[in-house]
Amino acid sequence: MEAFFVSFSTVALAEVGDRTQLLALLLATRFRKPWPIIAAIFAATLANHLAAGFVGVWFGRLLAPSLLDGIVGVSLVVTGLWMLKPDTIKDDAPAGNAGVFMTTLVAFFLAEMGDKTQIATVALAAGYRNLTAVVAGTISGMMIADVPVVFAGSAFASRIPVRAIHFVASGLFALVGVVFITRALLHVLASH
Repeated sequence: MEAFFVSFSTVALAEVGDRTQLLALLLATRFRKPWPIIAAIFAATLANHLAAGFVGVWFGRLLAPSLLDGIVGVSLVVTGLWMLKPDTIKDDAPAGNAGVFMTTLVAFFLAEMGDKTQIATVALAAGYRNLTAVVAGTISGMMIADVPVVFAGSAFASRIPVRAIHFVASGLFALVGVVFITRALLHVLASH
């Protein structure tokens, strides 16, 4: 359960003001069809985070526990620092004839590549080695952050204290990172 809750909370907070949330807002205001947008966000996130989770679990099996926990801890602290840099997105989301679902699916999947939440998914899956709990948590976190934005559009997005939420998310990432670094140090001390 810990893997799910940590994954859920860190990604839900990290997604606020993230470029993929801004993309969700942009697509919602452009197409004004929330259900296909939400379905496409879910499908794109499922594919992206499942792949990221597999990479994380695979990576986690290759390394000794102390080294793995150290790498995961440092990557989460770095991601926490990255949270302090606000994301932006240009109003050039693809439209075309692909339809709302396909346009959102492709745009969201590509925007999520190398994103903070994808990197967090890799790190959390490596650290917890529980693909199902981590991916379920990260997808739930993405959806809880993006669905209200899709429904409420720009009125909702302009009222949330994005900077404050970024600081909280940054602190949460750093805290989880410190937990993993501490675990790494305890592994090293126990082996001596």
